[in-house]
Amino acid sequence: MLTTLLSFAFVLGLLIFVHELGHFATAKLVGIKVERFSLGFPPRAFGFKHGDTDYCISWLPLGGYVKMAGMIDESLDETITGASWEFASKNVWQRILVISAGSLMNFATAILIYAGIVYFTGIGETAGTTVGEVLSGKPAETIGLQPDDVITAVDGQTISTWQELTRIIHNRPEKEIDITWDRDGTSFSARVTPELQEASKIGMIGIAVKVVYREAGAFESLSYGASNSYNFLKLTAKSLKMIITGEESFKNSVGGPIIIAKLAGESAKHGFQSLLAFTAFISLNLGFFNLLPFPVLDGGHLVFLALEGVMRRPVPIKARLVVQKVGMAFLLALMVFILINDISRWDSFNF
Repeated sequence: MLTTLLSFAFVLGLLIFVHELGHFATAKLVGIKVERFSLGFPPRAFGFKHGDTDYCISWLPLGGYVKMAGMIDESLDETITGASWEFASKNVWQRILVISAGSLMNFATAILIYAGIVYFTGIGETAGTTVGEVLSGKPAETIGLQPDDVITAVDGQTISTWQELTRIIHNRPEKEIDITWDRDGTSFSARVTPELQEASKIGMIGIAVKVVYREAGAFESLSYGASNSYNFLKLTAKSLKMIITGEESFKNSVGGPIIIAKLAGESAKHGFQSLLAFTAFISLNLGFFNLLPFPVLDGGHLVFLALEGVMRRPVPIKARLVVQKVGMAFLLALMVFILINDISRWDSFNF
């Protein structure tokens, strides 16, 4: 439990800080007065004031916020005086930069984490058709396959890549096939029947490819970090689409702070590198979901700014307040649902 709590605090604390730092730094850069920088939601627990800003820790550890002068946000403060240091006094592009900066910082954090992992551990590459792991109790073990065996043919077809191997096996669920492999210069052959995986409807025999690591320079590591982050963002967008279209259950697909805490704890048990990779993944999700066009989220503020750009005038304050209130009520209800759902899934959640 202590590992879980500390891991959760590390992941959430780091990512909230990075996100809010993005808003804070860009607000300062364009000359906006920042009234509060808070980790956690009100009520305020403790902190200190430096210059115009109250830096504090708040009691509800489910997020954070940067309160900027002249901005209608979660505080529902409609005080706009027209002063030059207010959010509303800056041009549309400056405000878009400030609002987007939180998510951009989350994306940059993920890229740097993935790049750092690759830089220090190397890039993993598949070693052709060399077996890296044989799962206990699976068909591959029953025919005598061992780690470091090199599979040379499957079902009568000569193969040279792991992709060719898996394609053939995946397409033969519950159908007996021939497998030929080489071990220290000696050739072996046996017949095996791939097990049907109910979820994916593919055949599997219980083997994993051997992965070898090679050194990567700074540029290649950054490139890998960027491409890996992009692929995960595409996966997140696809998952959201499946939830919206009903292909996936919202209840079973969404995890809140309790599930994140448990996953963080499980990641930490596999080492700090595993925890960092999990942190990068959550950072991408945090950045992505904050940009969704929903009231209260950064994406909701961007919608108002887009409307202002089209109409050539700000959306009326009363309209923004109504939308913010409705959005906050819905978001609060959603958070309660997710927390209850997390608790109900705690014991049955598979890792």
